[in-house]
Amino acid sequence: MTAPSTSAPTIDLTAVRSRVDQALYDFLDTKTRHAKEHALPLEVPEAVRDFLSAGGKRLRPLLCVLGWHAAGGHGDEAVVIRTAAALEIFHAFCLIHDDIMDNSATRRGCPTVHRMIAHRHGHDHLGTSAAILIGDMTLAWSDELLNCAGHPPHRLAALRHVIDVMRQEVIYGQYLDLMTPLAPLTDHQAALRVIRFKTAKYTVERPLHCGAALADAEPQVHTALSRFALPLGEAFQLRDDLLGVYGRPDTTGKPVLDDLREGKHTVLIALAAQRADTVQLRLLDSLLGAADLDQEGAARIRAVLDATGARAAVEGMIAARYAQALTALETTPCPPPAAAALRHLAARAVERTS
Repeated sequence: MTAPSTSAPTIDLTAVRSRVDQALYDFLDTKTRHAKEHALPLEVPEAVRDFLSAGGKRLRPLLCVLGWHAAGGHGDEAVVIRTAAALEIFHAFCLIHDDIMDNSATRRGCPTVHRMIAHRHGHDHLGTSAAILIGDMTLAWSDELLNCAGHPPHRLAALRHVIDVMRQEVIYGQYLDLMTPLAPLTDHQAALRVIRFKTAKYTVERPLHCGAALADAEPQVHTALSRFALPLGEAFQLRDDLLGVYGRPDTTGKPVLDDLREGKHTVLIALAAQRADTVQLRLLDSLLGAADLDQEGAARIRAVLDATGARAAVEGMIAARYAQALTALETTPCPPPAAAALRHLAARAVERTS
């Protein structure tokens, strides 16, 4: 593919993110006004706004907009921005419920929604129940924002098909993730299957497909974007698994012990279990999933991950999948500015520290 010239227009990802955030906050402002006018609990829209304003990479909205550009989209992208914002609200639904299932205390350096409400009202069960409802509300709001984005009927139908598939995939992925502790610790294929549905498809492939649908892209464009998206999505999650064990809490925004205390059966853990000797395997079995795991125990687990070469192996998997994604992008028929932005976003996804 021809390299972009220095005079080629560029896609300002910072500006795109700013426009997505503005669309989110404008929408939530209407929900806050509605709650005030009808004497409804302000805690609901305020909790969603606080959650979204606490941070986040906005990766899915950015990829949605880039999918539109990659498929040759042109003209006013306001409708695309609102669609991208709807994807981010749906992602908030996923994360709020995910934090409940994982019993996580923090997200993006702030208390999770269920912990925040529990602390405010002094009741754990109430906090969990309220967060489930707030998550349900964000799901409903994502539909509302999508439906009022301004799509012509034929385009909305194509978009809805992609989003329906995306939602099924991520929920199946979450279900598979929930069940992985029932599989043998050494089963890295089960962990890879979770990655494929919960992250590679949901985080990268389907957002790109959403944007492409808004440009009325042909099926071969979707196929070409998938060749780039799936290995990149896998690399993204493999990096996330490493950060869950080796990351810095002040950078990642979550305690480094969470994944180990939960006993997540990641590819990293599976590879270590496959290569471990009897003593190392006994240590993994005894410490992984221990609710009272402390920093000393976590350090002992990391020592096994390092000694077995599991950490290095996962780094190799990330590098191989990143290279595969970039190779696929070279043969993807998209405008040079879109290709350049996708390369930039791919690098950020795999080289990140949070």
